[in-house]
Amino acid sequence: MSDYNSYESPFCTRYASREMQYVFSADKKFTTWRKLWVALARAEMKLGLPVTQKQVDELEAHIDDIDYKAAEEREKLVRHDVMSHVYAYGLACPEAKGIIHLGATSCYVGDNTDVIVMRDALQIVRRKLINVLAQLSGFSVKYKDMPCLAYTHLQPAQLTTVGKRATLWANELLMDLDELDYRISSLKLLGSKGTTGTQASFMELFDGDSEKVKELEKMIAEEMGFDAVVPVSGQTYSRKADAQILSTLGGIAQSAMKFANDMRILQNFKEMEEPFEKNQIGSSAMPYKRNPMRCERITALARYVMIDTLNPAFTAGTQWFERTLDDSANKRVSVAEGFLAVDAILNIMLNVTADLVVYPNVVRQRVMRELPFMASENIMMDAVKKGGDRQALHEKLRQYAMEAGKHVKEEGLENNLIELVLNDPDFGLNADELNAILKPENFTGRSSQQVEEFVCDCIKPVLDANKDILGETAELSV
Repeated sequence: MSDYNSYESPFCTRYASREMQYVFSADKKFTTWRKLWVALARAEMKLGLPVTQKQVDELEAHIDDIDYKAAEEREKLVRHDVMSHVYAYGLACPEAKGIIHLGATSCYVGDNTDVIVMRDALQIVRRKLINVLAQLSGFSVKYKDMPCLAYTHLQPAQLTTVGKRATLWANELLMDLDELDYRISSLKLLGSKGTTGTQASFMELFDGDSEKVKELEKMIAEEMGFDAVVPVSGQTYSRKADAQILSTLGGIAQSAMKFANDMRILQNFKEMEEPFEKNQIGSSAMPYKRNPMRCERITALARYVMIDTLNPAFTAGTQWFERTLDDSANKRVSVAEGFLAVDAILNIMLNVTADLVVYPNVVRQRVMRELPFMASENIMMDAVKKGGDRQALHEKLRQYAMEAGKHVKEEGLENNLIELVLNDPDFGLNADELNAILKPENFTGRSSQQVEEFVCDCIKPVLDANKDILGETAELSV
């Protein structure tokens, strides 16, 4: 069967990185199984069970040379994936065949591998998230002083700056990073709990020596790079762990969607754009168009992730007693695709935030169209200082604002509020005085200082602590 007449996941063909695809690959899964079998055998040997160094060495030498065909043929016969791979491993390791998987149940390799895979995937997500933060913080500082319209209810509101708005995007991602770091730090291996979590088989192997059974878990965890195992379990680790991790990915998706939707609107305003490549086609029918296609893709993938978080949530809630198998088929898809989608989202964000386009003249033009309305209070105060009647001037400004609004909305003309004020002697203000009031920089409050403080106090410590992973870029295949 060719690649063109059967379904292939778009996560593999279009979106996710090869790096993340490998984490959820068969090679990663089954070599990790073998590493866990090596760790088990080594710990059992050190604790006095009849396992030899020669057997451990043989197992270690054959971690990577997996005979997939032998495993697949065996699974057709026995209908059990773990025992099929025990069989294939035994073919490569005849000396050690008899001690592979000693005392363990299927979840020893299955669940522990799932935890290891999620840990490694979380580290990739973390690295890319920090690099997106680095790019957004640089953009924030660069444009910290550029006034632009802010929006409440998607209606023009008091001014902010282009850089200050970018800190809002960055702050949500920083919240996601905090959650991500917590999940990574609190992730625990299942360990060697046995068929119902009681470790009965290991108590049998070690003649009831509880301390050796506890030490066995500790040794396995250390070899696999964990400082702890779950304190209690049934046969499996609690599926709440999957739900919590997917919820964290869902949080990243929310932040990414917020960024992407803002960018899509700003591109409509022609204030900002995502990068547009030299030979890129915006529309098949309309050659002039520059569509925010990358941000649209972020939105699409983010929507998928947020919905996907429901899968492990329902799975966690329907685990009967010590275990049931209705989790397996679901988590094979939902966990993997959640990570692949977030990986794709962050790749796109890395690409977009590296070269965000700002059009200063359009930003300024849009500010100046609305600024007379926003400056009306300042105009009134300055006129009062010159001896004007506050109440009378307030009423005149109200009437002039209504007239100017009609001028803009009904007649499609420019805002003429300033002209009306200038021609009214009751205000006593000349053109220079009005222009001084209408300086956009006077209406951005502490935006510039907020950017500096946020980057210095919140972002810089993160970047300084992660210097070794900075500088990542992302080239998109489509």
